[in-house]
Amino acid sequence: MDRRTLLAAAGAGLALPALGRSQGRWPDRPIRMIVPFPAGGGTDAWARMTAEPLGQELGQAILVENRSGGSGMIGTDAAAKAAPDGYTLLMNITTHVQSPVVMRRSPYDPFRDFAFIGRLGTTAITFGIGPSVPAALATLDGFLAWAKGRPLAFGNYGQGTTGHAFAMLLAQEAGLEVTHVAYRGEGTMVPDFLAGSFHGGFNSTIAAGELYKAGRLRPLATGGPDRVPSLADRVPTLIELGYSQRFNFSGFTGLFAPARTPPEILDRLVPAFRKVVTAPEFVARLHAIDTIPGYEDPATFRASAERTMRQWEEMARTLDLYSTS
Repeated sequence: MDRRTLLAAAGAGLALPALGRSQGRWPDRPIRMIVPFPAGGGTDAWARMTAEPLGQELGQAILVENRSGGSGMIGTDAAAKAAPDGYTLLMNITTHVQSPVVMRRSPYDPFRDFAFIGRLGTTAITFGIGPSVPAALATLDGFLAWAKGRPLAFGNYGQGTTGHAFAMLLAQEAGLEVTHVAYRGEGTMVPDFLAGSFHGGFNSTIAAGELYKAGRLRPLATGGPDRVPSLADRVPTLIELGYSQRFNFSGFTGLFAPARTPPEILDRLVPAFRKVVTAPEFVARLHAIDTIPGYEDPATFRASAERTMRQWEEMARTLDLYSTS
């Protein structure tokens, strides 16, 4: 465009080619990071601790938006249907692939509808008991001896989640009669736990760790292959206690963007996320909240999520996780 044409177009108020608005200038406004669970749970904590340094790396604020419901499906669907312009991200956990399995019909595809940005890590969940169980009980064997033959209720942070499946497995292998109560996330589950609305349940130490320390909830055993670091001196894994290898499952936490997000945006976002979550100070913060760091690049993360989904399809069939009971 020559100078005369440029001036004429400017004088006529016409839109000009992006001479001063290069696509490389993304982001030029705040970014939202959807969390498909309420505030106060593990996913919310990971999102908030990631949002600030990632925003600093990208040069724009990242605002966390909690959109809970449907075992994470409501917020995840909102992210899937958002404009693929780099201004909507999703911090999600294993429910990203679990919920489409157990709900049978999903409004989104966990792979086709998302760009995988990177895996952050994982955490174990621990079975604990609350004030509706006699205070003298402090071991899993003691709890089970008291619980046998009683009608029990176990809470979980979402239908078809790892916490729900582990609670069903424990009831099945220990021979307990249990009603399973699903919540919209740990942020809504834990207050009811403290109120004595149900007897036990699986939680992350992000949501329940301080309550364990204060003795308001009592941790008895951990699901997954490893002990929780902050509880390792007193809380064994269920596998150590002789329960089946079906408890040998651990999930993921990771960052996603809507599918069809432009490559030039992903080319900035992916390395920025990697730099943030692998920084020594960030890794130390993860360890402090019992999160096992485990960054994976987009291709590796996608492949591991596909394996996790196949595992969950088998778990759902075995336990009939499609049921609401």
